Amino acid sequence: MTDRVSETVRGTEDDPLLIDLAFQGGGSHGAFTWGVVESILDDPTLKIESITGTSAGAMNAAVLAYGYTLNGREGAKAALENFWRKVSDAARFSPLQRAPLDVLLGNWTLDNSPGYVFYDLISRLFSPYDLNPTNANPLRDILEEVIDFERLRLSPIKLFIGATNVRTGLPRVFRGHNLSVDALLASACLPLVHQAVEIDGEAYWDGGFSGNPLLTPIIRESDARDTILVQINPIERPGVPKTARDILNRLNEIAFNSSLKKELRSIAMFTRLIREEGELDHVAWVEQWADMRMHRITTPLMTKLGASSKMNAEWEFLNLLRDEGRVTADAFLRDHRRDLGLRPTFDLDTLLDNLLEQA
Repeated sequence: MTDRVSETVRGTEDDPLLIDLAFQGGGSHGAFTWGVVESILDDPTLKIESITGTSAGAMNAAVLAYGYTLNGREGAKAALENFWRKVSDAARFSPLQRAPLDVLLGNWTLDNSPGYVFYDLISRLFSPYDLNPTNANPLRDILEEVIDFERLRLSPIKLFIGATNVRTGLPRVFRGHNLSVDALLASACLPLVHQAVEIDGEAYWDGGFSGNPLLTPIIRESDARDTILVQINPIERPGVPKTARDILNRLNEIAFNSSLKKELRSIAMFTRLIREEGELDHVAWVEQWADMRMHRITTPLMTKLGASSKMNAEWEFLNLLRDEGRVTADAFLRDHRRDLGLRPTFDLDTLLDNLLEQA
């Protein structure tokens, strides 16, 4: 086996290694991704070729790509901080605030918040069409303030924003000239919270229902071969949920992870088939799949945070998540920087083998 210490790191400041990023959605937990991005942007030997994102991941992707058009890496970091600061500022006037005891104990949950408990109950009895007939969404104002969408469409970073078509249940990818504030809001449209977003005569809900995030577009259309998945929805949780709220939260996690797991297993099956059928190697699109290297950045902190904390946008909490993202990404790059450009660090074959064993 080759000595990893002696291997040359792929990518230099003059000729950086192209990478793709894949961002999951998860409300305010997306601030973890913000920290991950800052760490990646601080490495001049890496260059972001494209990003696929859903919900909060779509927000991070669009703000990053827009900021990059203003002042490169520093512009991207400044734009992300500006976005999350405005999200936090808007949340200060929300009735969804931590209970005093949780503030005292340092808990980030909203489970004991009177405003959250009331909202959680009433949203199961009435739809957003009843509760919010004017369809007001403060996120629209924030996005229109922090992003010039005409400039965003000219960004050198390719964007793929996922949403779910309400009528068909199929994913829709917004890119290029289709990028708009409505596309981002569609990607983050939780059906019990917001009215469906209509674009070109079709209604859309959160992209997490059909791809969290979608990986196929970056495999097919990007020149990079290394994809870093930033995962903020826990795959596993210890124990069995017993309360109605915990059961519903776990159901949502499973639902929002299922599309990603299916896509990863499909990719694993397809790449294995390609490896076994060597005569297909001369086909260009086949080589794109065969050469794909998947990596993942995640943190066990997410299993300690309840689902209600996804609606907690206190600046202190967002910075905690941002710092966790930076630390986690720094550790990933320290341990695996030499793997980028050479080999995957996220074993998709294991996912496929586990599926076959259980079949």
